[in-house]
Amino acid sequence: MTTLTTCLWFDGNAVEAVAHYLSIFPNSTDLSRSSEEPGEGQEAIAGQNDSEATHHADKETPLTISFELDGQPFMALNGGPEFPFTPAISFVINCQNQEQVDYYWERLLDGGNPEQCGWLTDKFGVSWQIVPDRLGELMSDPDPERSGRVMQ
Repeated sequence: MTTLTTCLWFDGNAVEAVAHYLSIFPNSTDLSRSSEEPGEGQEAIAGQNDSEATHHADKETPLTISFELDGQPFMALNGGPEFPFTPAISFVINCQNQEQVDYYWERLLDGGNPEQCGWLTDKFGVSWQIVPDRLGELMSDPDPERSGRVMQ
């Protein structure tokens, strides 16, 4: 079976970001850390050649961190400033009730910025959508006035 792992490119603050996310999501684990950089014969970060590749200078700071958030595999990369996060990619958290909505909203918003329609950008620049499970049902209500209110 193939496993898809999301790689998140951070500007040197991957350790802080992983610790933050691990503190929020249940059933989460810091799996491994690597300070290895691509060597000769290996492809450099983002397909750049070795002279153009982003290298982290601090050997105490891991280049990569493998971790799981509630069973989902992720990798954090201390890649540098070349590729900042944008809202073009976001993580959706489906919540069963208002308590869960409030929990994730408050913790992920800490130091970040709220956006419209349940979106937020956390303090690391990662975009999240905090979505009640019933949202789809409410948006597709046959009463156009009711579904219109949901959209507003």
